[in-house]
Amino acid sequence: MTSRRNLLKWMALAPAMATLGGNAFAFTAKSGKTFTSHRPPLAKRKFTSPAVEQLIARTKSRIGDPELAWMFENCFPNTLDTTVEVGTLRGKPDTFVVTGDIDAMWMRDSSAQVWPYVQLAKHDPALQRLFRGLIHRHTLCISIDPYANAFMPDPQAKSNLDWAQHDVTDMRPGVAERKWEIDSLCYPVRLAHGYWQATGDLTPFDDDWHASMRKVLATFKEQQRKQGNGPYQFQRTSPNPTETQFLHGYGNPTKLVGMIHAMFRPSDDACLYPFNIPGNLFAVTTLHRMAEMLRALRNDHDTAGECEALADEIQHAVETYGVIRGEQGDCWAYEVDGYGNQLFMDDANVPSLLALPYLESCKRDDARYQRTRAAVWSARNPYFFEGKAASGIGGPHEGLRMIWPMSIMMRALTSADESEIGQCVGWLKSTHAGTGFMHESFDQDDPGNFTRAWFAWANTLFGELIVQLAEHHPAVLRQA
Repeated sequence: MTSRRNLLKWMALAPAMATLGGNAFAFTAKSGKTFTSHRPPLAKRKFTSPAVEQLIARTKSRIGDPELAWMFENCFPNTLDTTVEVGTLRGKPDTFVVTGDIDAMWMRDSSAQVWPYVQLAKHDPALQRLFRGLIHRHTLCISIDPYANAFMPDPQAKSNLDWAQHDVTDMRPGVAERKWEIDSLCYPVRLAHGYWQATGDLTPFDDDWHASMRKVLATFKEQQRKQGNGPYQFQRTSPNPTETQFLHGYGNPTKLVGMIHAMFRPSDDACLYPFNIPGNLFAVTTLHRMAEMLRALRNDHDTAGECEALADEIQHAVETYGVIRGEQGDCWAYEVDGYGNQLFMDDANVPSLLALPYLESCKRDDARYQRTRAAVWSARNPYFFEGKAASGIGGPHEGLRMIWPMSIMMRALTSADESEIGQCVGWLKSTHAGTGFMHESFDQDDPGNFTRAWFAWANTLFGELIVQLAEHHPAVLRQA
């Protein structure tokens, strides 16, 4: 059977460029090098936003290096240019967002792909409609199956992903893949909360949304497994052990300590120990956001109280079982089982240990986080790679030596050190292999050896980083 990894690996660059670009606009730098825009022509863009275009123009004017400015203009609008379908479904605004090279919508990716545009929505009616549609779509997806990570455009359709056709799990119409990942329910809450905070718009938060939040809470509680394993199990026939789960699809044994069990990581790779620490900490933040919204938008104090109680229980369990004690101070584990077994590593996909402040799951200057951050960006992390091209974190998904640009972006986004940030920007600029876009991963010594030529989340995250630097560290962009 063709796996997702094999399907996406070594995508040919030329077809991807044909999909991504073709705009004739070009400019020549003082060096004599010409940079041609890889954005689709205006008539072929999936979605346009005046506010986004204005932000692109403002930000480009603050970037000293023409190549970096060109990369930013290619990447920041890539989600809107190429992955968004806006319409109507069941009488409500609907927005479906594919990942790029896969014709399905991941709950995590779709939320993260549009996140940098939230700040612009208040004064852009087109963006408001996009966000209302995506919140409605997320609500529908949760109602279909809160355990699924990816969904089809047609809620009645069978999965079109060839690697998911024979999974041993409860596949339902509308589900593209059914890997239970805690963050799949956290990201839609983050997006909804961010949109509400940015705009004050109450339109998407109807009875269906209210019911979906109760389902999120119920699913988190169900996966504490206090009343048994619960309804979710997953197995897949694959040569890659990270594609399936242990013990008939329920995962390795745990001591029931109050944390939420996860079967898969944000990378879609199987958890070794079911208590994924970044996922549980993200859930704590998510539950507090849910409580705030349920009180303010739905006057539902009872469910809000349940959210806060569960958040406190998870936080206590993570503090008790998810910390690795050491002579130089403690740091977070990546996964644990509650029996005392702990795995230390980090994965480039977010939530990660490196990304905890980015997700507002801890403060950037938190001492434990800083120790963890130093450890994951070192040889102590088996998925930290240093080569001729760059240094960064990867993960089992693409294997050894393969650095994910996302990890370099996250290092910069969680840093206040302009020297460190500048180094990260330099690595990103020198490893795009001439494409003008970010990739899923690249070889530590050879950026031309990369995976996923069209990976919209990485593109948009790169744009988000540049926008953040323009606001908070403009000197880095002037000197880049």
